[in-house]
Amino acid sequence: MNLTWEVKDGILNHQTAGNPSTLEGKIVRLSDKIAYINHDIDDATRGHIIEENDIPTEYTNILGHSLSERLNTLIHDIVSNSEGKDDIIMSPDVYQAMQDLRKFMFQNVYTNPVAKGQEKKAEKMLIDLFEYYMEHIDAVPKEHRDAPEGKERAIIDYIACMTDRYAVTKYNELMIPTGWQVY
Repeated sequence: MNLTWEVKDGILNHQTAGNPSTLEGKIVRLSDKIAYINHDIDDATRGHIIEENDIPTEYTNILGHSLSERLNTLIHDIVSNSEGKDDIIMSPDVYQAMQDLRKFMFQNVYTNPVAKGQEKKAEKMLIDLFEYYMEHIDAVPKEHRDAPEGKERAIIDYIACMTDRYAVTKYNELMIPTGWQVY
């Protein structure tokens, strides 16, 4: 691949400890952190691992008491603290609350036995989807079907593009009979 230095720098510094050299890289890094933590909270509440009110008030009082409030706080904080600067930053209290919320998620969601118990189900679902599409390549949308690296890569890329909800919906659609046919 013919990637620019800026793109390579952004990729190399995307992890939590990284510090991208470009403003774009910094925006992507913070945006991903915000998206992941809030998506994971949403998944955990839908999966009955935690409830919104389980999140400690010392975080919600700063970040907000709902997904939309958290997103609003985090995004506006970045914009207002970065304006006029050659950097993309958050205020110390909002940044610390986000970091503490992340620690809370590790303690209560990411390592939770109930949540971890779902990993085998998810793994089986992904394997089943892969095997289904290997046998039914025409069920893969055309724009995903023609990967130059071959059929397996095309299917892997297609499944990787699926959201969690879409993958579960597709799995249910393809693998679970909707009813018995009587002949």
